Amino acid sequence: FFRSMMMESPPPSPEGRTRASPSPRRPGRPALAIVPASPSPPRARRSGIIPASPSPSRSESPYRDPFRSDSVDRFSESASNVSRRAGSPVSEARSARAASPVAPGPNTSDPVWYVRDTKIWGTEVDVVKFAETISSFLSNFKLLNQTTPFYPALMKLTQEKRRQSSSSNMDINIDAQHIEGFDTHVYHTLVKYPSEAILMIDVTLNQYFRDHLATEEEFDTRFVARLYNLKEPKTMRSLGPADVDTLVSIKGMVTRVSKIIPEMKVAYFRCMDCFASVNVKPHKGRITEPHRCTNCKQPFTYMLQHNLSEFENKQIIKLQEAPEAVPEGETPSAITMTVFDNLVDFVLPGDRVVVTGIFKAAGIRTKSTSRVIKSVFKTYLDAIHISKVERHKISTSDLESGGANEYQSTFEEGQPREGEEDSAVSEGDEEAIQALAQRPDIYQLLTKSLAPSIFAMHDVKKGLLCQLFSGANKAWERTRVRGEINVLLCGDPGVAKSQLLSFVHKIAPRGIYTSGRGSSSVGLTAYVVRDADSGEMVLESGALVLSDKGVCCIDEFDKMSDATKSVLHEVMEQQTVSIAKAGIIATLNARTSLLAAANPVDSKWNRDLSIVENLKLEPTLISRFDLIYVLIDRVDIKVDSYLAQHIIRLYQTHNDDLDKQNPEAAVAPQRRTRGQHTVTVGTEEVIPLELLTKYITYARRRINPTITEDARSDLVNNYVELRKARGRGENTVSATTRQLESLIRLSESLAKMRLSGKVERVDVQEAYRLMTDSLRQSAINPRTGRMEIDQLFGGVDSSLGNAEGLATKLQAYLSGRTMPRQIYINKLKQEFMQAEDIRKEIPRWQFVDVLKMLVNTGHVRSLNTSEGTVTFSAE
Repeated sequence: FFRSMMMESPPPSPEGRTRASPSPRRPGRPALAIVPASPSPPRARRSGIIPASPSPSRSESPYRDPFRSDSVDRFSESASNVSRRAGSPVSEARSARAASPVAPGPNTSDPVWYVRDTKIWGTEVDVVKFAETISSFLSNFKLLNQTTPFYPALMKLTQEKRRQSSSSNMDINIDAQHIEGFDTHVYHTLVKYPSEAILMIDVTLNQYFRDHLATEEEFDTRFVARLYNLKEPKTMRSLGPADVDTLVSIKGMVTRVSKIIPEMKVAYFRCMDCFASVNVKPHKGRITEPHRCTNCKQPFTYMLQHNLSEFENKQIIKLQEAPEAVPEGETPSAITMTVFDNLVDFVLPGDRVVVTGIFKAAGIRTKSTSRVIKSVFKTYLDAIHISKVERHKISTSDLESGGANEYQSTFEEGQPREGEEDSAVSEGDEEAIQALAQRPDIYQLLTKSLAPSIFAMHDVKKGLLCQLFSGANKAWERTRVRGEINVLLCGDPGVAKSQLLSFVHKIAPRGIYTSGRGSSSVGLTAYVVRDADSGEMVLESGALVLSDKGVCCIDEFDKMSDATKSVLHEVMEQQTVSIAKAGIIATLNARTSLLAAANPVDSKWNRDLSIVENLKLEPTLISRFDLIYVLIDRVDIKVDSYLAQHIIRLYQTHNDDLDKQNPEAAVAPQRRTRGQHTVTVGTEEVIPLELLTKYITYARRRINPTITEDARSDLVNNYVELRKARGRGENTVSATTRQLESLIRLSESLAKMRLSGKVERVDVQEAYRLMTDSLRQSAINPRTGRMEIDQLFGGVDSSLGNAEGLATKLQAYLSGRTMPRQIYINKLKQEFMQAEDIRKEIPRWQFVDVLKMLVNTGHVRSLNTSEGTVTFSAE
């Protein structure tokens, strides 16, 4: 009806036309049309309803859209009058006209005239009433126990911080549940018609600031409203056709972030004949080129001038369901979302976020050159607000929330949804953390608080605590020295290795949990795929890259293929992933701590074999772990009795009010009272999980300890002591510089536990104890009883003599026999051991090293380790 009315009536003047409203993200993107709510008057009086003004005819301006006019400016003026108090000149003029018995033609000097009785096109939403309600909400809404309106104070605070920091960020986070509590009808309008409602909130918010709060210098300030915290969030897989063009809130994990894309905001066209120019704004995502010049009237003379057009930053992000939210037997759902302006480069792959945005659908062309579109549309999310919220997760971001006000829209850590806690540390939390740090038994208290449902294993828990607190990262002349600590758990089955991994994964920052058998090399690092939208080859981040600045937990570490294990060497030492495939050459950051669990090849740990022989892992890979714990199921009646009682107590205790997602709460902890910072689990005093994560977060962010002179001397002495403990043979050592670096990292993490800015001697002594205990389990030669680091680095077993001695024996064996031209390495090893009466198994890697010494000596011509063969020189 409105379209036909516009076509039959004279063209409206610039003051009388209506224009589609811009997008809620930014002005200028049409999304709103305002039409009269009452039926149209007779045709004879139509010229009086829509004032005529000189304008080009329809044939001269076919590109004009009847829904595009200057309603944005007129609605802004309307909001200004709504927010002003009665008695203004406009209000008096309106009252005078209402009191007049004869109503002449409309007075276009009143900016509220055309929108007073209008509604959003296709809806029953009255524009003016909506603006009045939002203005009243801004003026009257107060938080509990507060006497002043909340949002005016928030706007003042944002403006003050912008002035102090010279920041261009003027985003205001508006809690949707505040609007729902103030007016339910407005909230439902916001959810049902977000494109129009968010625009009206944006305009009303800025007009309210100009009329009530702004000074002359601040009159041009423009705030951007960011709505979040919907009452009914949705899951990613539940979004359907009914949710299109509505406001939704979903939670997921970021898996891919595109590069910054410039999107045209205003197109500048110039006539090539008369050089007249015109600005065209996008309409529904498209720029319509003017067909005829409005000055010289020549057709098809306009040319787009890119350097004079206006652009804005845009980014495409792929969001995937978090692994813990995927139903049983299902694959994770994914959705694409677009972000603009201040949300660009806000999230990174691996972040878990809650996104509030408009769920949209767009047609797909059958061919790039065809205008025919498919019947199935693609859906995406136009993000309005993003918050990084992780319940009971350690935060590693260097950014912090803006002051004590959680609604301050600096977007660093976002705001929690109802029922979730933010991992950011508040002032009250800081007081509790400082009080805990003053306790002399804080080290033991932290140990008992980590996985209290797992019985004993105190040294293992201390090593995991060191991994969570981590050391201090350093950069020397463009060389980065890692501060992350890698831990390997191995041993008999059924000793809670996987349970420890699960607990660390639950509280670890940006943690990824995967299994060795189900992981590939590209799945751990990065893989190249073709983007469905652009057709370009792009990188998809793997588990190690997604765990950047976090902890990557890998179960069944021994089940990995050789190709998968080979990619871990660079990650565990250089903390990077190098990619060179499909024309993409890149180095990705993988600054992650690795926590792995492995089982022996024979299921049961063989104490007569070394750790390399039990796990069948490469020595070069095992040597990159800072701490290696061998967990053996020993038979001890007293310990078994305590363990059985502990497990039975867990099964007996049950509380329906406990959080089902927190297995550590299954022991029914007592509630804390004011002033208390610990709870009782069974008979042990522990720190609650929420406060424990904040304690670790505080230590990782704020504490960067330095090594004192006394600690430096102890580190040197301890390293020298480790080097003295040599095995038999000249080539065996008990420590290398990697062990020294591990000592430094462990000492720094122990200092962080005390919130100390200095590494003291007590930290070095405890780090040395943890190191030596770990080496006694992993680097002990079962044949000699000595600690030999060579076993971890691939050296020769000292009980078999040095490498030169074995090479001499093998050379003598080959000289006295006629050997075939080619033989398998394993077969040669068995024949050599039988001939020399060597009863102790020679590791394959050790035998290969001996064969390498005989290459080009006249007996061994070449060695093919991939095929497992050795070729002898022809006699």
